[in-house]
Amino acid sequence: MIPNLTYPQLSAILQTVFAPQPGERDLTFLVDLPDEHLPDTSEWVDRRRIAVEWFSMLRLHIEEWPFRALNFATYRNVGSNNASLPETVEIAASASAKDDTLPLSDALLVQVLERTSVVIAPTQLSATAPLKVLSRVYPFRGATLPNFLRVMMPALGLNYQEVDARVRQLQSRMDRAEGAEIHLNANGAMYPIFLDLRYRTGIASGGLIRALGTVGNLPSGEAYIVPYEGEREGEPSATAGVLPVEFGEEVVLFMVDGNRCVDVMTSGPSSREQKKKLTDEPAYGNLAELGIGVLGEWGISAVGSTLLDEKLGLHVAFGRSDHFGGATGPDAFNDPANVTHIDWVYVPSVQPNINVESLTFRYPDGSKEPIMRDNVIII
Repeated sequence: MIPNLTYPQLSAILQTVFAPQPGERDLTFLVDLPDEHLPDTSEWVDRRRIAVEWFSMLRLHIEEWPFRALNFATYRNVGSNNASLPETVEIAASASAKDDTLPLSDALLVQVLERTSVVIAPTQLSATAPLKVLSRVYPFRGATLPNFLRVMMPALGLNYQEVDARVRQLQSRMDRAEGAEIHLNANGAMYPIFLDLRYRTGIASGGLIRALGTVGNLPSGEAYIVPYEGEREGEPSATAGVLPVEFGEEVVLFMVDGNRCVDVMTSGPSSREQKKKLTDEPAYGNLAELGIGVLGEWGISAVGSTLLDEKLGLHVAFGRSDHFGGATGPDAFNDPANVTHIDWVYVPSVQPNINVESLTFRYPDGSKEPIMRDNVIII
């Protein structure tokens, strides 16, 4: 079994990522729990074990940190990735050098966040979207580790100063671009798609989570942007084309128009399932993110978890976008249980039958800049 971080390793990561300063409020671990609808798994058990060990290590060295208290909060899982968090959490453990800890009982989540400077959320279901939204009201910094696996430990120890610098090279180009032209080769056939990037700015998620109101993944290493969703009156989104996505042995072809998947062009079990999702929840087909991960340049490989895999190359997301500054939030979904933000990762080991032939940014002056070719970043 891959060992957990040692305390010096954990300390170095927290110092680099969050740069804690005197006068910090609490540091809170936020962990979701299985239930009858979403049963436990061995990986989930191990993730909770890892989180408890991190909390315990920090508690033993609490005098070394400027945090007022450490909290370990749990909650019943919310059923889907990036759905809204519950109103209450259970404070399973708390420690403080100053004896002003929260009671070991149910607590309002907002009460916990009001006291918190740093949130670490190693959860089964992603809490990134709701924590991003909450961080705008309760200005904490947050690291989310949805579906974190022990095999990802080496990626936590990267030089995130260097990763962040690389990510910002891409983010600066996203800021300037008015569109992205992508050509994907699926089973030998070429599928072009254009993503409208007007009225949007890029976001750098390079592993340095130091500003109040900032929430990002760990491991980290991507630049991303929300395509324009057509929310301006009289200005429809120009996002259109065909997006292939591989589900097992089946490649599903989504027809995209106005930044929405409007139809499925293929037949087969996965195609029928995806078409039903679009019918039941049109917001599911909203193109919510264009992301480019850089960690492949550090020799990191895919592990079968989106948390890490999306940091390796091109990815496009469906669903909720409001947490990234977009226009599609939970209210756009017919059923709160269906609120989601799901990434399709275009890395050969993840979707072996789809190749990123090219990704090119188009700028307002009419110029174009190739960004990726044959799955590789070329800038």
